[in-house]
Amino acid sequence: MLSVSRTTTDLPPDLAAYNKQIRATARSYGLDFYDVIFEMLDYDQINAIASYGGFPVRYPHWRWGMEYERMSKQHNYGLGRIYEMVINNDPCYAYLQRSNAVTDQKLVMAHVYAHCDFFKNNLWFSKTDRKMMDGMANHATRVRKHMERFGVEKVERMLDMCLSVEHLIDPHSMFLKRSAPAEELDHEPVLEDQLTRFQSKGYMDRFINPRKLMEEERTRLRKEADKKRRIIPVHPTRDVLQFMLEHAPLEGWQQDILSIVRDEAYYFAPQGMTKVMNEGWATFWHSMIMTRHYLDASEVIDYADHHSGTVHMPPGNFNPYKIGVEMFRDIEDRWNKGRFGKEYDELDAIGGKDRFDANLNQGRAKIFEVRRIYNDVNFIEEFLTDELIDRLKLYQYRRDPQTGELRIVSRDYRRIRETLLYQLTNMGKPFIYVVDGNYRNAGELYLAHRHNGLDMEIKWGVETLKNLQRLWGRPVHLQARIDDDLMLFSFDGKQSQQQKIHDDMPKPAHQI
Repeated sequence: MLSVSRTTTDLPPDLAAYNKQIRATARSYGLDFYDVIFEMLDYDQINAIASYGGFPVRYPHWRWGMEYERMSKQHNYGLGRIYEMVINNDPCYAYLQRSNAVTDQKLVMAHVYAHCDFFKNNLWFSKTDRKMMDGMANHATRVRKHMERFGVEKVERMLDMCLSVEHLIDPHSMFLKRSAPAEELDHEPVLEDQLTRFQSKGYMDRFINPRKLMEEERTRLRKEADKKRRIIPVHPTRDVLQFMLEHAPLEGWQQDILSIVRDEAYYFAPQGMTKVMNEGWATFWHSMIMTRHYLDASEVIDYADHHSGTVHMPPGNFNPYKIGVEMFRDIEDRWNKGRFGKEYDELDAIGGKDRFDANLNQGRAKIFEVRRIYNDVNFIEEFLTDELIDRLKLYQYRRDPQTGELRIVSRDYRRIRETLLYQLTNMGKPFIYVVDGNYRNAGELYLAHRHNGLDMEIKWGVETLKNLQRLWGRPVHLQARIDDDLMLFSFDGKQSQQQKIHDDMPKPAHQI
């Protein structure tokens, strides 16, 4: 079992001094962050913590060991190394690799403070657990207790099933005000409207509408409403894990495992939703702080080498650091010069837009506003301009089968943006909804894929379906559009099958 020894090490005097100065400089630019605790680790320790997702303590599972082996090989073969790692927490924790040069340590510190500013102030992180360092340790303790009681293999199999479906959540649900649970709702007004009641004068009502008969009908309607509420989601729901927690026949310890996986999935979700912005913001500020304040002449070449490696983006590739930092720089420049809005868009003279400069000087305020309220999808949708696509050469490429060279196959700005948005929407995962919890009135689970422009990988979809069936305990179905056909994939615990959906098949409770 992978073990991480976590000891807080005071920074060496020179790094402690730089840390104090860089922190003050970051605040002078308007960055606002929780306290940051830096820890010095050697490469083996930092790989171990990175394999745990940045946390020194996680529940035991083989996936951490696999990730550790991958990172160790990557480091040993010179295929990559970890320069910075920072945890969204209060206080924030960041790790410095002891073997890095002082130039790298200063760059990482500046980068980390910008990340911490983003964690604290971006809307999509506002609902995350700011004490997740303790939360992860608590999760580890709970899982270990379950292993001691029910056996390592049994609990690990449950973890395998839950982790295979951890992406079936609804990141936007954190911002929705939920109504009271169904069982807590008062249904009496609805029941009274549904009662079969004959008109009568007040003094005759007890004879025309006998109290006993009314109460019997009330009881029947209440039972029907309760039954419907228990077996069918009121509306299609994307939070499949929450639905499983509420309705799957799980034992107490199994529910606890699933709730742990769900809680951690929601904690990490904003990081997947803001990867371009978060890394772009941190790169923007480490570049600003280093080049203006903390770069000695003797360090310029090393800094340039490492910074250029960070933002390097070959044709056809997608580097969130590069795209993010260039977009923030472009926004700042455009809002400084007033290159936005109706007046600018209507300029049609040759070179008019290139010469336009209204001297608004609103760029810095604008990028802080963007940092506060956007995620990657609306960030790219609104601020990835045609001019920026040209400058970054974000065209669509295909490799020539005869020469092996990359060829541009599309310069269509709309198509390029749409392709990026498809890849980023829902963190690149398919939209899966629970649409019926009692399909065919047999307790079967019916899920539906909402097609958003990208096809679902059927191979992975079927494997996910199998694990959902093991959690649900009854047959599970998945509706998905493949090419032009609406298909139904099913798994009953023994065999899987697929068939084209036709009009004679039973319909689920909801359609999407």
